[in-house]
Amino acid sequence: MKLEQAIQSSKFKNEVQKAGLNILYTAWWLKTLISRELKEFGLTHEQYNVLRILKGKHPEEMCVKNIACRMIEKNSNVPRIIDRLEIKKLVKRATSEQDKRETVITLTQSGIAILEASTAVLTKVWDENLSLCEKDAVELNGLLEKMRITEN
Repeated sequence: MKLEQAIQSSKFKNEVQKAGLNILYTAWWLKTLISRELKEFGLTHEQYNVLRILKGKHPEEMCVKNIACRMIEKNSNVPRIIDRLEIKKLVKRATSEQDKRETVITLTQSGIAILEASTAVLTKVWDENLSLCEKDAVELNGLLEKMRITEN
C-alpha cells in the first residue's frame, strides 16, 4: 500500500520528509505483524528481543546492562522485562560470580524452546510479508544505515 493511501494524505514538505514518515509507518506495520504473532506465545516484542539476545550468548550468562545496550528499542525497561520472563520461567536470574553487585541472566530450556518456536513463526511472517529481493534488501540496508550516520 502506498503511504498516501495508508495515512490518507499526500502533503509532504519534500521527498525526504515523506521517506521519514514512510519509515515510521513501515516500522509500525512490521511491529504490529510481529506483536500479533508473538501474542500467541505470550510474549511481547521486547521480551522476544531479550530472549534472542540471550540466545546469542547461550550458554553464557549476560548482565542486565549488556542486554540493555543490545536492545532494538533503547528505552526498554530491561529489568522489568526480565522480571516477566523470570515469572514465565524462560530466564534465570543469578548473582555474578565475578562481581556480587551484578545480576546475570541465562536462558532456561523453556526459554530456548519458546524462542525456537516463535522464531519459526516470525521467519514465516517475514518471508510472507517482506517482498524484497536480496539486491533490494542490500540497497535498503545501505540507505537506512546512511540515514543513521549521525547516530550516537
